[in-house]
Amino acid sequence: MSTQDQATQNLTIVQSVRDALATEMTRDDDVLVMGEDVGKNGGVFRATEGLHDEFGEDRVIDTPLAESGIVGTAVGMAAMGLKPVPEIQFSGFAYPGFDQIVSHMARLRTRSRSRYTLPMVLRAPYGGGIRAPEHHSESKEAFYAHEAGLKVVMPSTPYDTKGLLISAIRDPDPVVFMEPKLIYRAFRGEVPEDDYEVPIGEATTRREGSDVSVFTYGAMTRPSLEAAEELADEGIDAEVVDLRTVSPMDREAIVESFEKTGRACVVHEAPKTGGLAGEITATLQEEALLYQEAPVRRVTGYDVPYPLYALEDYYMPNAARVADGIKEAVEF
Repeated sequence: MSTQDQATQNLTIVQSVRDALATEMTRDDDVLVMGEDVGKNGGVFRATEGLHDEFGEDRVIDTPLAESGIVGTAVGMAAMGLKPVPEIQFSGFAYPGFDQIVSHMARLRTRSRSRYTLPMVLRAPYGGGIRAPEHHSESKEAFYAHEAGLKVVMPSTPYDTKGLLISAIRDPDPVVFMEPKLIYRAFRGEVPEDDYEVPIGEATTRREGSDVSVFTYGAMTRPSLEAAEELADEGIDAEVVDLRTVSPMDREAIVESFEKTGRACVVHEAPKTGGLAGEITATLQEEALLYQEAPVRRVTGYDVPYPLYALEDYYMPNAARVADGIKEAVEF
């Protein structure tokens, strides 16, 4: 039965996370969930709501507030054949567990010459816009994309969230699954009730265009699309490419779009310096320089610690800032 023929449900992104987890836990007894408050409380964002009652405390495990212990325990579980899905309550809380992530989670396959693989998924809500205090709003996907051995997924729709999370859980290697909490409940989308996979490492074009390519992912996909629609009234036809996975990055899709338009604007809420916009720009220089008609514009967060409430809206890219970046590329 094709995806189009399946019964569907109208879900938010956070509901799609929960649906994917329940789907895989039902299908595979080796899949388990662990993290701070994920059990009886259903998680701080209710992404695991009801799973404790449905699958029991042996498969939905409330852990101490110890990220190093959460990740390290999951690494051991995965090495022994289980499929743990540990949750880091906010991505900014992952730093105490960073040694486990980069020294063991990312490297055990190589270190053991593939004797061990780690079929585990590290879930982490990321990003700002929710008026949270320090360490609750970072967008540091570049940390993980830089580490060989990790796949890094950042969905932007309910459909992709379920399909990508299922693909991540079924993957034999570790995946960092970063969820855009700003849009956890911002909108709903049609999601098949049955299981399905969205391939890791494949971008998708959210809007076709001919004048300029906008490359983005996660929560920034929505303001990028809003900007593109607004600029259409001014005669600018922007193509919006949602990467969905930032490692491995779909360089073929990036180059193909750029060869069509010759101009590009890259949008992410992470800081500019060392951000993935630089990697995308370098890819275009290396593989499509002769198609380039203007400098690549970057619309990003700023190179400062994430601010508190008063400046949060100024820090995060919005549709107006994205539109300005697109116009700079087009009008050069």
